[in-house]
Amino acid sequence: MNTPPGSPPSCAIAAPKGRRLPWTRLIALIASVLLAGAWTAHAASSSSGQNWPQWRGPLANGVAPQANPPLAWSETNNVKWKVRIPGNGSATPLVWENQVFVQTAIPTGKKAEAQKSDAAADAPAQNQPGRRGGGGFGGGQKPDEVYQFVILCLDRRTGQVLWRQTAREEVPHEGYRQNEGSFASTSGVTDGKHVFAYFGSRGLYCYDMAGKLQWSQDFGDMRIALGFGEGSSPALYRDTIIVNWDHEGDDFIVALNAETGKELWRQARDERTSWSTPLVLEHAGRAQVVTSATSRIRSYDIATGNLLWECAGLTRNVIPSPVADRDMVYCMSGFQGNALLAIRLGGTGDLTDSEAIVWRHNKNTPYVPSPLLYGDRLYFLSSNNGVLSCFDARSGRALIDAERLEALQGVYASPVGAGGRVYLVGRNGATVVLRQSEKLETLATNRLDERFDASAAVAGKELFLRGHDYLYCIAEQ
Repeated sequence: MNTPPGSPPSCAIAAPKGRRLPWTRLIALIASVLLAGAWTAHAASSSSGQNWPQWRGPLANGVAPQANPPLAWSETNNVKWKVRIPGNGSATPLVWENQVFVQTAIPTGKKAEAQKSDAAADAPAQNQPGRRGGGGFGGGQKPDEVYQFVILCLDRRTGQVLWRQTAREEVPHEGYRQNEGSFASTSGVTDGKHVFAYFGSRGLYCYDMAGKLQWSQDFGDMRIALGFGEGSSPALYRDTIIVNWDHEGDDFIVALNAETGKELWRQARDERTSWSTPLVLEHAGRAQVVTSATSRIRSYDIATGNLLWECAGLTRNVIPSPVADRDMVYCMSGFQGNALLAIRLGGTGDLTDSEAIVWRHNKNTPYVPSPLLYGDRLYFLSSNNGVLSCFDARSGRALIDAERLEALQGVYASPVGAGGRVYLVGRNGATVVLRQSEKLETLATNRLDERFDASAAVAGKELFLRGHDYLYCIAEQ
């Protein structure tokens, strides 16, 4: 993929050399491209199936439109390579051509010194300019060990480490609940020229593809509710990178120049902790960034930061990221209630309970996993369980209504789509593969000796699964 993930795609359909496509097939192909969100600001060029440049893939909807990964695998079948990743993390791997990028937090065994870990982290937020939080607010056991916050670049062909950079080494200012998070849960993004490693309270780091640091930005310390750790990832649009900063302190959304790291604009927000990643899209000639959160779904003009529209209706602790098609955006949450809103784009101001809400649903929505928008089918799980629903995204009609997938025992990873199939990865090491269909049709159930919280990445004919200990490259062998 040669076009950055923030560049508008070409919608041209090329026929095989020397042949012309039948007009019926041509119309079907054009329709499928439009419904897949080919207009989105994240979409890439015609090689978008070869790379996975960001959280939720080249179209930011969980789909790799031209990829065709394997249907079946095991520890002894169709594993191209398997490498141990030091430390811990649940950031989604990034794939660009022959490079695979993985973020991780590695304990060093060194105990905290009486510096930020004690005095500064426990000080009131107002006494720390630019640093918000501290004092183990997030729950869990307060860390007393130094961690290295590392980005690894692996050879896609072999899994061997090409380079390794330590972005920061420090004691995290707050802990997280065991088995519910990590110090490297946020994912990065790449445009093929740079890779942006994001570690939340440890900062944003821009490297070139050879691993040389270009710039970095520190946004302060988050104070995360309930001890789940940090999770929102940045979004990239052309040469603008967006970071959303919702926590139990001063909230904001900020845009930076991706080439220099210079701040372009910043808008204050009135929110509680959210873990949802912003979605950048284009509609009616304007690029906008949509954020899901407890108080409001909001959309900002990406050029100026001005608020375009907002809408209430989600529950607390919003984690799933929005997805969009050509003229609607879909936002959902699933803690202390259930909410799914299908919002028509083009409105301004407060859209709450307006005609812009095309349809809504209030049962069996996800808590942690984000939805998958595959063509005109919207797939989502119930809470963190292997209970699947699929709705017609345009009408809100239920196609699959809360059907249980018995093989999945707990799900944090978001579903992905490729090759006419839907891949759902469970925390118990099982992956259920379904046909992309209006009916529930299981094609395969695959098991690995790992635990998976990170969402999968799909590129070309390969599926990348990041477990607690290992990164797998799944490919036909």
